[in-house]
Amino acid sequence: MICDVLIIKDGLPLLSTNFSNSSNTKNLFSEVDNLIMVSGFFSALNSFSDSFEDLGTISELKLSNNNLKLSFLKDSNVPDLIYLATYDKNSELTNVQKFLKKLSYNFLKEFNINQISNWNGRLDSFKSFENIIKHYIEEEDSKKKAQFNTQVYNWIKSFENPIDQIKPPKTESETIDSIPDFYSYVPTIMTSEKINPKYYITGDTLCKIYEVIDGSKTINQIAEELNISQKKVYNLCKSLCKIQLISFK
Repeated sequence: MICDVLIIKDGLPLLSTNFSNSSNTKNLFSEVDNLIMVSGFFSALNSFSDSFEDLGTISELKLSNNNLKLSFLKDSNVPDLIYLATYDKNSELTNVQKFLKKLSYNFLKEFNINQISNWNGRLDSFKSFENIIKHYIEEEDSKKKAQFNTQVYNWIKSFENPIDQIKPPKTESETIDSIPDFYSYVPTIMTSEKINPKYYITGDTLCKIYEVIDGSKTINQIAEELNISQKKVYNLCKSLCKIQLISFK
């Protein structure tokens, strides 16, 4: 996720805001003195890279004592205007760069070039833009969650077979010797406490199976209790193993 957004003009912090809800994530720009020093440093760093055409522009930095990365975007429409964002390992550089480009486009729509060029140095001059930044961050988070949920849903569905939804009746010829070994496997919960499966998995059948797993029932016993084929229970339990919610013993 994106944690901090900083807009720098002429080496000074024009706008700074933090969006991290985690107490473990330090706000790099929380103190005004540090904010001014950081703004001057990164402005000078970008100016340095501009002096050497072969080096190109700086797009990303990683600080050794912090888990966050920093990405930059220099606005070509306004001299010495730089957009900076800090982000964690769950975000990709290309997505952060797209986010910064979207901010730069909308910042110039919200405020004209004269307002920005004639800025008087007050940190609250462009504070209203924080709501727009927040909107785009929430929009990016929603897209990311939707993509993840779709991937999980499609992955879980790949283990389901409509034919297995009807449990075939047992025949007299079905003996103990003909039952596969995995029917006697006992699935156990890997976490210390049961979680709400609906937060992590989709499909009513998979949720029902997870809810009856108690560390003592075999695949065969779970299948009989839920009136589902043993093969289906086993296949769906394998999917729970792959996302490390259960294990077999």
